[in-house]
Amino acid sequence: MKDTLLIIEDNEQNFYMMRFLLEKNGFTVIGAENGPKGIEMALSQKPSAILLDIQLPEMDGYAVAKELKKHGELADIPIIAVTSYAMVGDREQVLAAGAHGYLEKPIDPETFVADIIQYLPKNR
Repeated sequence: MKDTLLIIEDNEQNFYMMRFLLEKNGFTVIGAENGPKGIEMALSQKPSAILLDIQLPEMDGYAVAKELKKHGELADIPIIAVTSYAMVGDREQVLAAGAHGYLEKPIDPETFVADIIQYLPKNR
C-alpha cells in the first residue's frame, strides 16, 4: 500500500496538479485548504508526509509548521514546503519553522513525485 500524503493548499489549481501527479503514482492524497483544517487532518489521519503551502488564509505555513511540531505524535512526519516564496532567506525561514524540505512553485511535473519521495520514511 502506498503512502497517504496531506496537501495543505488553498489554490485549487495547485492542489489539483499535485494530487493528480501523486495519485497517478499510487499515492493516496488528502487535502485541506487552510492551516487549522490541515493541522486537524494531520492529527486525525497521521499522513506519511505533509505538503505545505506557505501563503495560506487564516494561518500562514510558518505558523502551521510550528504548530505541527508541537504535537509529539506528528514529530516524525516530514513537512515539505511547496511554495512560491523564493526570495533569499525564504528557504531558511521555512526550514527553521520545522519543514524538512522546500520545493518552489511552479512545480516541475517531471520531477515533483521524485522530489517528494526523497522525504518519505524509508521503512514504509
